[in-house]
This record gives sequence, C-alpha cells and structure tokens, in this order.
Amino acid sequence: MSQVNLLPPELRERQRVRRTTSLVVLGGIVVIALVGVFYFLQTQRLSAVEGDLAAQEDRNAQLQAQIADLEQFADLQAQLAERQQLLATLFVNEVSWSAALLDISRVIPDSSYLTSLTGQITPPTLAAPGTTETTLIGNMSFQGVARETETISTWLTRLEQIQGWVNPWVSSAQEDAAFSRIYTFSSGLDLSVDAGTERGRGVQP
Repeated sequence: MSQVNLLPPELRERQRVRRTTSLVVLGGIVVIALVGVFYFLQTQRLSAVEGDLAAQEDRNAQLQAQIADLEQFADLQAQLAERQQLLATLFVNEVSWSAALLDISRVIPDSSYLTSLTGQITPPTLAAPGTTETTLIGNMSFQGVARETETISTWLTRLEQIQGWVNPWVSSAQEDAAFSRIYTFSSGLDLSVDAGTERGRGVQP
C-alpha cells in the first residue's frame, strides 16, 4: 500500500529548511561548546604555567639573595689567598738563623772558637742543565781561631754533616806566631734549599 503526501510543496520545502536550520544550529552549538571547553582547559593550563613561573621567580630571588650573602665570603677567601701568596713570597728561602747557631755550637771542635759569623740569603741559583749541582739560596762565612790545622780540617768535615750546608771551604789560615800551632782562619759554606725552613721551601703545614 503506497503513501501519498498530500501536503503542498511549499509546506514540504519549509519543513526541510526548518530541519536543516535546526541541524546547523545544533552543530553550531556543539562547536561553540567544544571551543568553550578547549578555552577553559587552555585557561587552566596557562594559570598553572603562570603559577609555576611565579614560584620559580620567587626561588630565583631567594637564590640571588643567598648568593649576595655568600659573595662577602668569596671576597674574604680571595683576600686570604692573596695574603697567603704574599706570605709565601716574603718567606721564600727563609733560613732559621737560631737553628744555624745551634748547629754550629754542636759541630765546632773543642780546640777552636769563632770570632765572627756572617750569613746572607741570595736569589736562588739554579743548577746548570745536565749537572747534579744543588740549588743555592745563600751562604755563611766564618772567622775563627783553631789549634793546629787538623782542627780546621775537622771543622770543614763537620760542616758538611749539617743538612743543607754544602761546599765548605777555607780561604785562609795563618799561624799567629812561629811554632805556636794557633791559626786564625777564614772559612765559609753555601746554603742549599734544604737549609731553609718548611715555609721557606714552600711546604704547606
């Protein structure tokens, strides 16, 4: 059995347009709703990012404040290093003369005595390439009186026993009177780096 639409064509056209319009309006509403949801989500995300950025800026400000507080200690450490370097320069090749006098009192022969002693520090002399010569930092010279030449020889031998005292020599030995066997002598030695104090050798305590 067939159905016959008795509605006029104009009315049918109006119904079709109304349905199409409804579908378009519904689609528009759906699109607007989706855009609204997307905008809401993006707003929430932007708010979270801004919150993280603000927290990081606060953290950076705190770190900058801590760095500013610590800069004074960095300056103090730099000043300390500079002063330590200055002290190391001032004490380079330092020799303990009190210890040197004590060593002399231990090695000088009983039958002799010193009338004068001179010690000085000089700029270090580097050993020549290919040699075993020790670096020298100074020297000591002596004037003294000894009984017999064997005593002077003993004096020279004992001087070499002190650490850092090298190349001992006698420049002159003159008998005070004929057959007196009493000699006035002049001698000396070089000081190597081993004769210096620990800070003079750059040894850290």
